[in-house]
Amino acid sequence: MSRFLAWFETARLDPVLKAGVAHLWFVTIHPFDDGNGRIARAIADLALARAEGTAQRFYSMSAQIRAERKTYYDMLETTQRGGLDITGWLLWFIDCLDRAFDRAESILANVMRKARFWDSMVGQSLNDRQQKVLNRVLNGFEGKLTNAKWAAMTKTSSDTALRDINDLVRRGILQKDSAGGRSAGYSLVDEVKISNRSA
Repeated sequence: MSRFLAWFETARLDPVLKAGVAHLWFVTIHPFDDGNGRIARAIADLALARAEGTAQRFYSMSAQIRAERKTYYDMLETTQRGGLDITGWLLWFIDCLDRAFDRAESILANVMRKARFWDSMVGQSLNDRQQKVLNRVLNGFEGKLTNAKWAAMTKTSSDTALRDINDLVRRGILQKDSAGGRSAGYSLVDEVKISNRSA
């Protein structure tokens, strides 16, 4: 550990490669009974943060590694059982970092989409139930939004749910999907259209 800490503080190496090597080295040394993976991820994030020299980061290498847990453990085992060549590990680490950037970009795009939507709702009077369901839809609602699902989410009657939905359809916030019938689905109207209409 002394050698590792001295290397980590003094090594002049590409910051991304240093983060990957530091992660691998720490988790291979395995100095604790528990928590080595968490600390190794934190060390990698620390190395990346130091390299960027900024107080704000919009991605998390640690979160991406957790999301790819199985592949991570497979790559770690392969590398630790191999020779001294860690090229495969570093290539995987760099690709994982790239996916962390993509994930952050997707999250930020969704945050911006929600902000634009709620900006377009300024001046619109929405009840608590409508706000709750619209937030769920903006967060990536699974399946189609139906009257029954609205009633279940808001713990109201089917009639109240239908009144809420019809109000949003009438105002052009929701639209009825083409498939009709008893279980008609509804989706959000594009926020650009809402914004143009309310301007």
